[in-house]
Amino acid sequence: MSESGKQEYDVETPHRRACLKWGAGAAAWMAAAPLKANATGGGRIPLGLDAHAVRSMRWKAPQLLDYAAEIKAGALLLNGPHYLESQEETYLKQLRQRADTKGLRIYCGAGSVSINSIGYKLKNGTPEAVLERGIRTASLLGSPVVTCRIGSIKDRYTDGGIEARMEESIQVLKALTPRARDAGIKFAFENHAGDLRTEEVLTVIHEVGPEVCGSMLDPGNSLWAMEDPMEQIRTLGKHVLCTSVRDYTLWEAEDGATFQWTAIGDGLMDVQEFTQILATQCPGVPLFVESISNSPRPLPFLTAEHMAGYPDLKAEGLVDFLKLLRKGQPIPLVKPPAGMDKKQFDQQHQKAELLKSFDYLRHHCNVGLKNHNHG
Repeated sequence: MSESGKQEYDVETPHRRACLKWGAGAAAWMAAAPLKANATGGGRIPLGLDAHAVRSMRWKAPQLLDYAAEIKAGALLLNGPHYLESQEETYLKQLRQRADTKGLRIYCGAGSVSINSIGYKLKNGTPEAVLERGIRTASLLGSPVVTCRIGSIKDRYTDGGIEARMEESIQVLKALTPRARDAGIKFAFENHAGDLRTEEVLTVIHEVGPEVCGSMLDPGNSLWAMEDPMEQIRTLGKHVLCTSVRDYTLWEAEDGATFQWTAIGDGLMDVQEFTQILATQCPGVPLFVESISNSPRPLPFLTAEHMAGYPDLKAEGLVDFLKLLRKGQPIPLVKPPAGMDKKQFDQQHQKAELLKSFDYLRHHCNVGLKNHNHG
C-alpha cells in the first residue's frame, strides 16, 4: 500500500511499451482495411439514451427509464452505480422488469478499476470488489456488458504515467474474468475524459482477451486525447461493445486548440460513416447519445506540460488530429435568456441537444426503427 492507502501494482514498463507498439501497428492495419458496403445504413443500430445526457435533471434509474421510453429510445445506459438507489437484488430485478415492460434494454457500468487513479474512491472498496459488484448488477439488470475505465487525462501525469494505470486495470480485469464468463458478461473498457488513446485501449483489450473485453467507445473523448475520432471507430469498430456518442468541433488556440462537443449532426463527425461502421462491424450494439455541449475545453498541446503526459507519442500520431483541427471553427456559447434560472436553462438545453441528436440519427442515418416505437 502507498501512503495514501492506495495499492501499488508492479508495472512491467518495457512490456507495456512493446504492447503499445503492437497496438499502434494493429491500429494502422485495421484502419487500412476496406469497409464493407452497407446499403441499409445504420438500420441495425438500436438508439439509446446515455443517462449523462440529461445530468442536470438529477434523475435516478426509474425516472431515466420513464424518460427513455417517452423519447422512444430502445436502450438506456447507466454508466455508473450512482444512478441506482439500491444494490439489493429485489430493486435491480424490479428495474429490469420495468425496462422489459417499456421495451428497453439496460446497459450498466462499474466506474474506475484503477486504484491509483486520481478519481478513484477508496470508500468503494478495492477495484476487484467494484468490478465484482458491477458484474452482479449487470447480470441482474440484463446488461450484456459492464463498462469500466481508468479515470481521466489527469492520470497520464501520475506516478508511472498511464502505463501504470493500464497495468492496474488489466490485472483487475484478468482477476475477474472467470466471474464475468460465468455470468455471461463482457467488460467494455472506456476511453474516459481523455485518459486513453486508441492504441492504449487496444492494448488493454488484447491483454485481457478480446473474447471477454472490448471497447466502450467514446469518440468525444478520443478528441480530448488528440485523435481524429473517425480514426478511432475505424480502428476499434469490431471490438465495440458499448458506445457513448456526441459530435464535436475544435479550433486553433494560442497554446494549441480548444474543443467543444455538440449535438450529433452539428459538428465535424462523418455521422454517416460512423453509423455504417457500427452497423457492419458491431451490429446490435446501441448508439447511446451522450450529448454534452456549450462547454469549450482547452487542449494545450503546444506546451511541454501537456505533452509530458504522452512521452511515447510521435509526431505521426498527431497528423490526423492536426488535419481535423484545420477544419474547425469557433462556435459561440449559448447563454440563458434574461431572467431564466441557470438550472432550468441547463435542463432545457440538455434535453434539446439530446432530442436534436436523436432526430438527426433517425432521419439522416436510419438509426433506430423507422416508426420510432423503439430505438
